[in-house]
Amino acid sequence: MILDDLVSVTLTNMAQRQRLISPEDMYHLANQNIDTSLRGQQFMEKLHQPEITIIGEIKQASPSKGQIVTTFNYEDIARDYQTGGVDMISVLTETDYFKGSLDILRDVRAIVDVPILRKDFTVDAYMIDEARVNGAQVVLLIVAILSDEQLVKFLKRTHELGMVAIVETHDQEEIQRAIQAGAQIIGVNNRNLKDFSVNIHHTLALRQSIPEHIALIAESGIRSAEEIHDMSVAGVNGFLIGETLMRASDKAQQIKTFKAAYDD
Repeated sequence: MILDDLVSVTLTNMAQRQRLISPEDMYHLANQNIDTSLRGQQFMEKLHQPEITIIGEIKQASPSKGQIVTTFNYEDIARDYQTGGVDMISVLTETDYFKGSLDILRDVRAIVDVPILRKDFTVDAYMIDEARVNGAQVVLLIVAILSDEQLVKFLKRTHELGMVAIVETHDQEEIQRAIQAGAQIIGVNNRNLKDFSVNIHHTLALRQSIPEHIALIAESGIRSAEEIHDMSVAGVNGFLIGETLMRASDKAQQIKTFKAAYDD
């Protein structure tokens, strides 16, 4: 299964990075100058406001789509996203399948003011420390690849660093595990990671399983303002949008159209 391959390559690549900066040194770096801007906390609060909350994702490739764009000027994309009014920018840092990097994360952090999500397959606390050191305020924790013990440990680590975690789920059982671990933001991935099929209604089908005090983010497959409107009315708090924005010729205008969906 592709998810197993992603975890395997993530562990291999992390081990290579740990030869350059040890876990002890990375932990020390992460704890220096803890971000006092509280951008991650502000984003979490924004999720509970009635306006549309959009996370614009920067990625040039994926296992299901291959190369998404031929021209990948991620700095211009980040500026367009901020101009359009995104509430957060998600940066893929997985190198083998998504062609992302921590370099991209650092560069984007340097040119925008909005919170940054490190989008990767977090399998060790080292990667949370890395995210902090490289400028992210938010990390992704995928329930399907973590034990209950890891979920609790990693959530605690993000909080210690003044960061926020989006806990990604795919079904009701994973949602319950996320809730038990103490997740404050739950993402529901509309893409089945076993066969890559997408069901845009998957988030809505699971909405009632998530308490209202926990923010819900719909991930994957979102293409239209109508879809965003319908899910917002049903109680979805935020939307992580990647491929649709990456392919948009006018990214800033597309974001503005999405943001206006609540008023339609």
